[in-house]
Amino acid sequence: MEAGAVAPAVDEIPEWFQQFLDHRQASKPSAHTMKAYRRDFVAIANLLTGGEPARLSPADITRDSMRAAFAAFAADHEAASIRRCWSTWNVLCTFLYTNELLAANPMQLVGRPKLKKPLPKALPRTAVEALLSAVTQESNTRRTDWKERDLALILTALLAGLRAEELRLVDVGDIRTLDDGSAVINVKGKGGKERNVPIEAALLEMIGTYMDSRAGRFPQSKKRTSSPTSRPLSGWPHSAPLFVGRDGERMTRGTLQSRIKRAFKRAGPEARPVPGALVHGLRHTYATELATSNVSVYTLMKLLGHESMTTSQRYVTAAGIETRSAAAQNQLYSLLPKQRKEDGTS
Repeated sequence: MEAGAVAPAVDEIPEWFQQFLDHRQASKPSAHTMKAYRRDFVAIANLLTGGEPARLSPADITRDSMRAAFAAFAADHEAASIRRCWSTWNVLCTFLYTNELLAANPMQLVGRPKLKKPLPKALPRTAVEALLSAVTQESNTRRTDWKERDLALILTALLAGLRAEELRLVDVGDIRTLDDGSAVINVKGKGGKERNVPIEAALLEMIGTYMDSRAGRFPQSKKRTSSPTSRPLSGWPHSAPLFVGRDGERMTRGTLQSRIKRAFKRAGPEARPVPGALVHGLRHTYATELATSNVSVYTLMKLLGHESMTTSQRYVTAAGIETRSAAAQNQLYSLLPKQRKEDGTS
């Protein structure tokens, strides 16, 4: 209960509102919800009647009167309280309309504040390091263990910002290697929309290491042997899924979730996943890392496959640079082993 509020007695409310409470009680709401209904009713009814809520009649509930009452209520209440009170009155007015006590529900014409969406939460650097370390140290002793694949999977989410379903649907042929050793992933996004996401040579090398291990597990899945100087994905059918399960088939949603969940579990308390966003938290981390660099909202929108700049605006507000350069600025690349030089040194 808000400061200064007094719990109203039953006789302080009109009979028709008590009927509304009885109607709501039938659906077994919590005691807290029932108290909120009464409190929100009394707060607005006081403003409509000059402090005598029991005198309020449905005829007093009009568009103009409700707008004025909520404007006064908003003067000393937080946005969340205003929205909750608005919801109470919207349900109440719907009840009155259904029971032919109101000609229409006026609440749709009464403004309410929009709640600010919290910024997507990203993993701190220490959590990312612990997560990658846990996967790297996997022993591959269990039948389900496959550290090369799990490491490539997590790194692709972290360094390309792919959604869970996008990770599943990537085929080998969707990765186009460039002359400088980097690559571009053609991502099949939401609603059939496609986008190109640049990745650096260090990530491509990690994917290549995973594919080498996969060839050892499923030699029949590779159509030809690659030479030592071949590109990481040469020799594989273009239609082959990039990430597979232990049966060699395209990774299922359940397997993807369970492998990342296991990686977090092995990493311990230093790497807690983002609440409610096990895989998506890796994407948030990718976007947040880029948002700290000189990346424009438009560039980030292209990299993440957002439909509007409003969504991308939550990550970055500064003007930016070209897509490829922005992706290369991802500081998480520093966590990968240094690339081998042509002379074999590292």
